[in-house]
Amino acid sequence: MNIFEDTNPRGLKELLSLIHACEMGLPDFQRSFVWDPSATQELIISIASNYPAGSILRVRSADKLFKVREFENAPKLNSKAANYLILDGQQRLTSLYQAFYGKGDHKYFINIKRLLAGMDFDECIFHMRASKANKKYGTLEKQIDELIFPLETLYGSSNGYSGWTNDITDYLEDLGDISREEISTLRRELQQNIYDDYIKYIDHYEFPVVTLTSKTSADAICTIFETLNRTGVKLSVFELLTARFWPDNVNLRHLYDDARKEYLLIDDFDIDPYYILQSVSLLKTEKAPTCKRTDLLKDLTTKHISELWRPVIEGLNGILKILSEDCGVLVSRWLPYYTILIPMAAVWASQRESKGVQIGANRKKLVQWFWCSVFSQTYENAPNSQAAKDFTELVNWMNDGEEPTTLKEFRFDIDLLRETTPRQRAVYQGVICLILRNRPIDFYEGKVITADLLKDRKIDDHHIYPKTYLETIGIKKSQQRDCIVNRTLIDRTTNQLIGKRPPTDYISDIEKILGKDTFNNIVKTHLIADDSVSLSKESFEDFIENRLEIFRKAIEQATGKKIDKSDGYFERK
Repeated sequence: MNIFEDTNPRGLKELLSLIHACEMGLPDFQRSFVWDPSATQELIISIASNYPAGSILRVRSADKLFKVREFENAPKLNSKAANYLILDGQQRLTSLYQAFYGKGDHKYFINIKRLLAGMDFDECIFHMRASKANKKYGTLEKQIDELIFPLETLYGSSNGYSGWTNDITDYLEDLGDISREEISTLRRELQQNIYDDYIKYIDHYEFPVVTLTSKTSADAICTIFETLNRTGVKLSVFELLTARFWPDNVNLRHLYDDARKEYLLIDDFDIDPYYILQSVSLLKTEKAPTCKRTDLLKDLTTKHISELWRPVIEGLNGILKILSEDCGVLVSRWLPYYTILIPMAAVWASQRESKGVQIGANRKKLVQWFWCSVFSQTYENAPNSQAAKDFTELVNWMNDGEEPTTLKEFRFDIDLLRETTPRQRAVYQGVICLILRNRPIDFYEGKVITADLLKDRKIDDHHIYPKTYLETIGIKKSQQRDCIVNRTLIDRTTNQLIGKRPPTDYISDIEKILGKDTFNNIVKTHLIADDSVSLSKESFEDFIENRLEIFRKAIEQATGKKIDKSDGYFERK
C-alpha cells in the first residue's frame, strides 16, 4: 500500500498558520520543546538567507491512532481534532512558531538601523527574555530610535511587516522631526533593502513536506519514527510503545508515573521505564525469554502490559528493598549495574506465589547471585543477552534446579582491587556496597550511615591516605593512590579535616573528638582493621595488604565462593 499522500513543498507561513489554527498538532509521545534561543536565532538566519533547513514529515488525521497535543505555547486543541500530526520537524516548527507569533519565553528582533548601515544580518538579529523585551521594545515608540523590528509582528499581528513599516513611518511623519523626503527614503529602504533582501525570504520560505495518508498504520508510523534523525536523539522504546498502546487505552506513561508515586524506591533510584518493559518481556511465556530492543518492539502487546506490568513493578520494588537491606545498595549512585535489575525484577515477579521459608530461600539465592554477578562483571558487555540467560537459569534454580552459570564459574582475583578505581565502576561500587552492608558509622556524627545520611551529610568516597601525601612518600602510580582499598565513605567535614595530612596526624585529631575506642570501632565498621596497625605506622603497603585480606573475606562471605589470598605484590612506581 502506498502510504504517501504527497511530497509537495509547503510555505512556512502556511505551516505556522495551521499550528495556530489547531489544525496541526503533535503525537503525545514527542519530546517537549528543548531548543535554546540561540538555536532558533540560527535557524531564522538560515531561512532569511533562503538556505535549506531540512524537511518536514507529517501524517494526516492520525488522532485516532495516537493521543494528540498542541505545539508548545500554541492555542489549546481541547476537543478539536488536528488534521495533521508532525512526525519530524517539531523543534524547528515550534521555534519558528514562537518567534514569528511572539509566544514562549523569548522574543526575537532585527535591528534595522544596523542593517541599513551595512552590517550583516546575523549581526543584526538578537533575542531577549520576553519579560525584558516587553519593557524595552513593547511599543512602537520604543522601537523607533534604532528601528527595532519585532519578528513576532510577521505573523502575530494582522498587518505583518508592511503594516509595521507603515506604522513606523506614519509615526515619524506625525512627529515632524524629519522631512517628507527622508521619510520617503526610509519607506523605500525598508521595502527594497530590508523586505526584498531578507523578510521576503521568510515570507515565501518553503519546507519540503512529506505527507503520509490517514491510512498509515500505527506500526508503520513507529517504524518510520525509528529511522528518522539518525544524527539526533532517537525515540526510546518506551516512547514508541507508549504511542503504539495508546489507542488500546493503555497509557504507559501514566502507569510509570503511578509506579513512581506508589513506590518510593523506584522513584529514588529513577528507574528507566525501558528496564521495566524488559522485565515484562522476560516474563511473557509465548517465546523464549528475551529483552532485546527489537523483540520488545515486535512482540510486546497491551495484553502483556495488562497482565505483567503490576507484578514486575512489585517485583522491582521488592528487589530494590532486598538490595538496600541485604546488599548495602542504599542509593542509586552505588548500584553497580542498573541492567542487573532487569532479570532480578522478573525473577522476583515470577516467584510471587512463593510462601513461608521459600521466600527467604529465594531471597538468599538472589543475593548470592547478585554478588557473584557484580564481582565477575557479567553485565559489563551484552547485558540484554546476559539478562535473558540469567532469568532462565535463576528461575530454574528457584525451582530446585542447578546453580546458575554465574555461580558455577565464579572466579575473582583479589589483587584486582589494588588497581580498581572509580573508573572500574561495577567492582568499585560493589566494594562500596560491601562497606555499606557492614553498617559503617559516620566519622562526624557517630551514626550508622543510612540513605538519608548519605544525602544530607554529603558523605562520599574519599581517600584514607591522601593523594598528595602518598606522592611525597614515593607512591607515584595513580591507580594505587586512588584504588578502592585506599578509600571509604567520609563526610565532607571530616575530609576537610584530613586534608593532605598523613593518617598519624589526622587520626589524633579525630581521636580527641571521638575518643580512641570509639574511633577504632568506627574504623572497623568501614572494613579496616580495628587495631589500625598500618594507619598508626604510616605504612601504606601494610595498610593495603591488611585491608585486601578483609575485603577478600567479605567477598567470600557475600558470594559463598572461595577466593585465593593476595599474592602480596606491591609495586612502588
